[in-house]
Amino acid sequence: MPITPFKVILKDAFDKRYGVGAFNIVNDLTLEAVLQAAEAAQSPVIVQTSVKTVKQIGLDVLYTMWFEMARKTTVPVCLHLDHCPDRAVISACLARGWDSVLFDASALPYQENRRQCIEVVAEAKQYGAGVEGEIEGIKGVEDGIGSDTESARQTLEVSLDFIRATGIDCFAPAIGNAHGVYKETPKLDAQRVTDIVSVQPLPMALHGGTGLTNEQFQDLIARGCSKVNISTALKITYMQSNLAFLREAEAKNKWDPPSLFKHVNQAVREMVTGYLEIFGSVGKA
Repeated sequence: MPITPFKVILKDAFDKRYGVGAFNIVNDLTLEAVLQAAEAAQSPVIVQTSVKTVKQIGLDVLYTMWFEMARKTTVPVCLHLDHCPDRAVISACLARGWDSVLFDASALPYQENRRQCIEVVAEAKQYGAGVEGEIEGIKGVEDGIGSDTESARQTLEVSLDFIRATGIDCFAPAIGNAHGVYKETPKLDAQRVTDIVSVQPLPMALHGGTGLTNEQFQDLIARGCSKVNISTALKITYMQSNLAFLREAEAKNKWDPPSLFKHVNQAVREMVTGYLEIFGSVGKA
């Protein structure tokens, strides 16, 4: 299957109540591993890029890497820009070919967030792209964006107004989740997902997935969290697998980069596959 629209991928997941893993890649090796894992599991997948990764690798190089790898897949895949408060970066990514963006204006007053998100949705539609929106900042700093303080949660009425007024394709509610590593299993307000979805049936995005229990994942997916973000776990897996291999290479005084790449690729693929199984997306392609 060719690269698939964000909205199409999430609609199937929402209708059938499984979760699509949205993995934040950091380079070509992790991009390749995520796509390979999805292909082997016959699972749809969302490849996410942070603003930091876009700037580090470069817009054109990153998109070309993505396109050349993704066009060969047989499962539904799309490219998503994660947490971006910068309208210029959003415009550049949409123009280059990103399939969807998360316009993160949660730091702005609600009405200004709403106004600008309406504009972003209109801009994205010109490219056939989708938009994820949020009105509360998810606790935790990720790739330089965010805050260690959880923002106040808006009412159900405000959440519904935002969804209806903006026309977004996916909504990311704050439910006690956080970016980074949890110090203990978080207590989540899962009922908030149900309250929103029961009135406005729209795919929800679950941020801060690293560290949640299998039961929490499955409960939230059943309630309507169709997009499940995994970033920290990928970074940890990537760096720890590099470290383990290099320590062994040092002990043996044997230095072979291709073997390192193969080792890290396998570790990331296994991590991704594990999440695809938990999310219930295996075989859904």
